[in-house]
Formats: sequence, structure tokens, C-alpha cells
Amino acid sequence: MRPTMKSLTSVAILGIILGHAALTSRSGQAQSADVLTGLVSSSEEGPMEGVLVSATKAGSSRTITVVSDQQGRYRFPRAKLDPGQYTLGIRAIGYDLESAASLPVAAEKATTADLKLRKAHNLASQLTNAEWLASFPGTDEQKASVRGCAHCHTLERVTRSRHDVPGFVAVIERMAGYPPLAFPLMPQRLPAPRIGPGAVQADQQQLARRRQAEYLASLNLSSGSQWSYGFKTLPRPKGNATRVIYTEYDLSPRTRQPHDVIVDSAGMVWYASFGEQILAKLDPGTGTVTEYQVPLLKPKAPTGILALRFDEDENLWLGLQFQGGIAKFDRKTEKFQLWSLPPELNGDHVQINQVSPGRHKVDGKVWFQDAGTYTILRLDVPSGKIEAFEPYKIPRPNVYDVIPDSRNNGFVLPLGSDEIVRIDAKTGAMTRYKTPTPGSGPRRGMMDSQDRLWFGENRADRIAMFDTRTERFQEWPAPTPGAWPYDATVDKNGDVWSGGEYDDRILRLNPATGQFVEYLLPRQTNVRRVFVDNRTTPVTFWVGSNHGASIVKLEPLD
Repeated sequence: MRPTMKSLTSVAILGIILGHAALTSRSGQAQSADVLTGLVSSSEEGPMEGVLVSATKAGSSRTITVVSDQQGRYRFPRAKLDPGQYTLGIRAIGYDLESAASLPVAAEKATTADLKLRKAHNLASQLTNAEWLASFPGTDEQKASVRGCAHCHTLERVTRSRHDVPGFVAVIERMAGYPPLAFPLMPQRLPAPRIGPGAVQADQQQLARRRQAEYLASLNLSSGSQWSYGFKTLPRPKGNATRVIYTEYDLSPRTRQPHDVIVDSAGMVWYASFGEQILAKLDPGTGTVTEYQVPLLKPKAPTGILALRFDEDENLWLGLQFQGGIAKFDRKTEKFQLWSLPPELNGDHVQINQVSPGRHKVDGKVWFQDAGTYTILRLDVPSGKIEAFEPYKIPRPNVYDVIPDSRNNGFVLPLGSDEIVRIDAKTGAMTRYKTPTPGSGPRRGMMDSQDRLWFGENRADRIAMFDTRTERFQEWPAPTPGAWPYDATVDKNGDVWSGGEYDDRILRLNPATGQFVEYLLPRQTNVRRVFVDNRTTPVTFWVGSNHGASIVKLEPLD
């Protein structure tokens, strides 16, 4: 039976009503999904894509950050902001907020706050270290001579100084006496020079320091009130790089340096302080921090921890640097077990940075490294005996990390070279594999479930993978030069994550397509170890702000 015109009209009207109701419902859902939103614009650009907008609740140590989309609109999901009074801030190179923004956020309805930006009065204070290096005149060799200054503080600190050449010579001599774990809030003195590089010729050292001082004095304000060169800046995020939410947890006191940050299977976030004998646990749900005091092995030596890695049972192992040993923290008993180097290996120069216990159940042995001698060591856990391996003769390149494969063979990453060294777990025999890029500087990384070694080629500005089974390399240059990746890790989807040590950007690589996404971090961040929590969907990325006393969680929205 065919419907009549009247019934058709009724159906059409009902459809319009239902359609309108659905639209209203979807609109209401979209409205209720965002608790704070607004438009970011400037008189120079109009609506602005890629502006990081941060919201900090009064009295909170936690800051949430989102990024404006192509239409210049930012959105804070309701689940991310509790009701309360919030202060807003932005990160957009070359711009400041036109006026301070503080507003209440309610639970019942969305708050709208449009943000107007104006040109920055002090662009120099916004530059990343990568932007300073790009702005500096001079050769690649000259720039490389000052890049290491950013390991302890920003290059802005150097460029705002007024030292002349003799003044800089004195500063360089003084700075040479600080270990990498020292920074302005907590200086510590180097107990003894490293012996791995071999003997230093005093006259050659003085000549090198003089050359460096001359270059630095040409970059700072020793000759006037303005810099003699223009500033080069990196573009703001766009496209997929804006689809992200950050949560930053501030630590107290400000001397905390979360060099390595890792997450256990219960979602607890663990970090070790680079300059203090502190292991700590952060509950990301509450922001509560629990600290554990790591025992001393050498009371008069500098304090601090570099590597923090899980073993197969998720106990935590720590590289104790100048304390001359390694430690294990049992998560169940909350007790430490320490191993000190034997006296014949334990001079003042010793610096145990890395420890890799991830395959110690294979043969009961744990790999670690000494940055004082540039050698590799291995602990036999049942007996407590420690043996040493020398991949190179003195003068040695900087042997930075050692990572085990599934059979607990050790794979050495020498920052001062352009190769990978395999140490056979049973025989101690060493095999060398040259990276495709000369002078690559392998630094830190991880071994995946297929025995593929992913790592940062720190001196070649690349991410690399070495397949230990096929003995083949692949390399991917950083999309924006000047990142200098320190570390790399692969997630459950096959994407590779790394951090730009100098440009405050997190790199996400799809190795199948070679495509990168570069996420700009909300604040200046001295990126070191990177970690991905694969329990979540999408995955969650974590990194410590080593000089900023904070931990950053990055949640991609795709």
C-alpha cells in the first residue's frame, strides 16, 4: 500500500524534529565536552593556529596545556579541569598575552575566554637553545664547541653575559670543574677528570679554551647593549602537532632534576634526581609524590642518579654516577640493595651513568657503564662479582650506553663514535657495526621485542634503528635541524618517539612512511630520557624537565 501525501508529510515533519533533536543533542554533547574554550588571535595574524594555551588552577602544582587549531580555537576537555580559579598562559614564539588572564571555571557550563596576543617585547627570552644555535654566526665547528653549555643551563645565560675574552677563559676553566649533573640551583664540583679520553696536553687545552672564549665573546653583550646578529625562530605547530594535551607536574623543591622518568604497570610514575640521592614516585591521579633516600657509597663524592630502568619484575635499577656503583630498589619491600665497584676499579674519576637490567634473568647478569673510564661493566647478581670490558683502547670515545638483547648480549652505544659494538654474553667477543652516517654519535635507546635497537644519533641529528638479527641499519633525519635526539623508544603501534635535546620538541616517527609529528612542549624543557606508556589508547608519552623540576605527560589525540 502506498503512503498518502498526509502520511508522507507527517513522516517528513517527524524526521525534521528528530534530526533537530539529534543536532541539538550533539551540540549539547560537544558543548558539555569542553569546559573552557576560546579564540586565540593577534592584530598581525588574526586567528592563530599552534598557540599553546596553559591553565593552572590556583594552589595547584599541575598545569594543563592544549594547542589552538587551524581556526585559532583552543579547547580544554571537561575531564581535564576541575572547577576553580585558573590562570592562563601561552607559548607562541614572538608573542605575549596582551593582558593577564585569570578566570573561574565552573562544573555546570563551559567558560569562554578569547585571548588576544601582541608582539613580544623580549623575544630573546623565548628562544630555545636550537634557535640560539641557528641564530649564532660562525662555523658548525664553533657552534659545536658551545652546544655542550646547554647540558647544564640555557644558552640565553651565555648570550646575556658581558664577559670579554679573558673573562670567558676564566669562566670556561671554572665550568670545566663541574660535572654534567651540576646546574645553577645545585652546583657540585668534579672530583677528578675522566681518564677514558687519555692524557690532556695543557697547551692544547689552553689554546682550545681561548678559541672558545673568543667565539663566546662575539655572541654575548660584551661589546654593546644589543646582539650583533638577528634571531632565527622555528614555526609554531600545525596540523596533527596541535592535536595533543599536556599535563605538567611541578616538583618541589626546585633542585629536583627528573633525568629519567618511567611508568610501571600500575600507572605510577618513577623518577630519579640527577643531582641528589633521591628516587621518587608520582601518583599522576593525585599529584602525590613519595620520595626514597638512596644510600651513599662515597659520602664525599657528588650525589645524583642518571639511569633508571626496570628489570623483568619491575624492580628499579639506578646508575649512581660518582658514588661508584649501582642500586636495585625492590618495589614490594621498598628496600635498596647496592653494589660498589671493587677497589681496583673504583677511583675518584668513576661515573656510573647507565645500568640495563632488562634481561638479567637470562644469565643472572646486569650490564652497566662507567663514564669515567669509558668502559663497560657487568654484575653477576648471585655472586656480586663485577667484570670489565674495554671496547676501545685509551684514548677512548665516550661510551655512553649499553643495552641487552633477548639473550643478554650487550650492545654498546658510543657517543664519541659512529658504530655499535656487540659484546657476546658468553664469550665476551666484540663485533662492530658502522652506522651509515659518519660521526653519528649513538647515545641512548631501547631494544624492542624483535631485537631491534632504537636509539638517538645525537651528533647526526637522526633517529636510528639497528636490527640485531639482520645486522642492518635504518636512519631518519630529524625534520627540523637542531633537535639532536638524545634517546628513542618505540611504542606498541610501531611509532618511534624521541626528544629534541635543544628545541623543546618531541618527535613522533612513523617508520613505515618516514613521516614525523613534532610536538612543541609548553615550557623550556631539557629533554633527556623518553618513555612511552603502552597501557593507554592512544599511548601516553612521558619526559622529565631536567632543569625545570617538572614531569610532562603528553597525550596525543590520535
